[in-house]
Amino acid sequence: MIGVHDLPTVNACLNATATVLLIWGYTLIRRRKIQTHRKVMLAAFATSILFLISYLIYHSQVGTVRFQKTGLIRTVYLSILLTHTVLAAAVPVLAIMTLRRALRADFSRHRAIAVWTFPIWLYVSVTGVVVYWMLYRL
Repeated sequence: MIGVHDLPTVNACLNATATVLLIWGYTLIRRRKIQTHRKVMLAAFATSILFLISYLIYHSQVGTVRFQKTGLIRTVYLSILLTHTVLAAAVPVLAIMTLRRALRADFSRHRAIAVWTFPIWLYVSVTGVVVYWMLYRL
């Protein structure tokens, strides 16, 4: 059974999964595999929702976890965390807008926002794993 203290590892796995799905989805749309792209991006969205639920559960139980290292590595960590956190706040809004436009077949507007959503979402997913690694494994 998964305990609350296992959730950071679960969260990192969900972020890593979202990363793979986002890159796969991007590759699929470049190859014009529209139906498979749609399924993969819905899976990425679902994965990110599961991450958010798990993240909120963990932090509601544990609170804030402080980075214990000092010096340059602390500065690096806090810089990554700051950009990750600011952009993570935008991902749910951007992802929902992008998804809604696609599901409504408003593809020109979908593409217009997806060019922003994709790199931000990808950055947040990758840096989520980096933050986990630095906070819990470094």
